[in-house]
Amino acid sequence: MTQFFQIHPENPQLRLIKQSVEVVEKGGIVAIPTDSCYALVCRLDDKDAVTRLRRIRGVDEKHHLTLLCRDLSEIALYAKVDNRQYRLLKAATPGPYTMILEATKEVPRRLSHPSRKTIGLRVPENNITQALLEELGQPLLATTLILPDEDEPLTDPELIREKLDKIVDLVIDGGACSLSPTTVIDMTGEMPELVRQGRGDASLFGL
Repeated sequence: MTQFFQIHPENPQLRLIKQSVEVVEKGGIVAIPTDSCYALVCRLDDKDAVTRLRRIRGVDEKHHLTLLCRDLSEIALYAKVDNRQYRLLKAATPGPYTMILEATKEVPRRLSHPSRKTIGLRVPENNITQALLEELGQPLLATTLILPDEDEPLTDPELIREKLDKIVDLVIDGGACSLSPTTVIDMTGEMPELVRQGRGDASLFGL
């Protein structure tokens, strides 16, 4: 039976945040609200949980999973960031952007893109997500909650609960989220490249 927590979007209840983090630490998959769509998350260093996450989402190892980070300094632990990239990241975080960067050795090899050694990272502007990250003390591994047979992300927590009952371990109801996923920017080349236009304004990256 999937657990269901209603957490206040402005003032997350610490008791429920702690219980949610316990689910993650035990290898659970959790559906959480973000500043774009709902996402599925798990611990980044739990191989079995990552395999489950990919299976639920219907994606293989070539699909970029995203590290949700607390702040810009945490991004720099997991990705190689030069001065030019840092300035762009500073302007865009926190916010609904996913940046593809070259992964550092802190990223487990199975999580980075198998041929490019890149990783997607972002700093979400959502109180519940930030509270979870603070309590966990490390990034969460995430993917947008789009089911394999569907084109649109799930944004209604009650519908998520109905569709993913007994499939995920916990659904956090933090209210309705945006229908738009993050804007994805590839920052591994000479100039930023728009991979997907989503909720974030790509002009911050000169695009």
